[in-house]
Amino acid sequence: MLAECAVSPQVFSGVEQRLARFVEPFANWLTQPAQRAHAANYLSGLVSDLQRKNVESIAYRHEQGRRNLQHFIGCAAWDGRPLIGELVRQVGRELGEEDGVIVFDPSGVPKKGQKSVGVARQWCGRRGKVDRCQVGVYMGYVSRIDHVLVDARLYLPEEWTRDRARRKAAGVPGQVKFQTRHEQALEMLREHGGQLPHRWVAGDDEMGRNSGFRRDLHALGERYLLAVPSNTLIRDLDAPSPQHGARGGSRKPPFQRVDQWREALPDSAWTKIKVRDAEKGRLEVEVATCRVKA
Repeated sequence: MLAECAVSPQVFSGVEQRLARFVEPFANWLTQPAQRAHAANYLSGLVSDLQRKNVESIAYRHEQGRRNLQHFIGCAAWDGRPLIGELVRQVGRELGEEDGVIVFDPSGVPKKGQKSVGVARQWCGRRGKVDRCQVGVYMGYVSRIDHVLVDARLYLPEEWTRDRARRKAAGVPGQVKFQTRHEQALEMLREHGGQLPHRWVAGDDEMGRNSGFRRDLHALGERYLLAVPSNTLIRDLDAPSPQHGARGGSRKPPFQRVDQWREALPDSAWTKIKVRDAEKGRLEVEVATCRVKA
């Protein structure tokens, strides 16, 4: 059976050349020949047949000491932002559509130790509970053509920003200050949004629960579709106003939990929309729309 599953070498014909063409515009942003050489060696190690693809194994494969490559990957003062900028330009050019969507998603990676940058007890979606982990805020772009990650920020909890010794030991640059996850998302949006044609900004309930984030998106002229927790308080602006009180004057509909508002909607308010064809059949959602204040 294994013999029948063998992959013919012809399948990979030309892969090396295509990979080299892909890497070239990014490598051009590395100003020093040694930097470009380290980058080439590291990338070739990642796509090699090495069983353990860490810096040490990759360096030894290229008959080099590990220290230089480790320094390049973890300590050298080279700016990676131009490479991200190159990626964003390519994504906008190759995948961009006017009604594209920018997506923000914080995601946690479980960690057992205490020395990894940003590790702390915080909500870890992968574990579904508060646990020791690192959290990144990821920015993706989605169009009908394809979807791709374009940028990310490592979230640094406040306890890290106050501990100079810990920051120094982990190599956190001195200019890095505390930012909330929503501030990190807005920073990426301001930096890249103009190069990624889009009509919407989307995110899960961690992004949507913050009213300040929603206000900032509105101030930037962005249309957004954000999930919110079920206990979010909203006022249905399309609901009929309550009767006038004894003293006269108009009254506004009361605020209520969004899950309670949802349960009170009549069946006629819902529209069924097809999302996509999934493995178990057609994936559909029911949608109700109205104007609310939250």
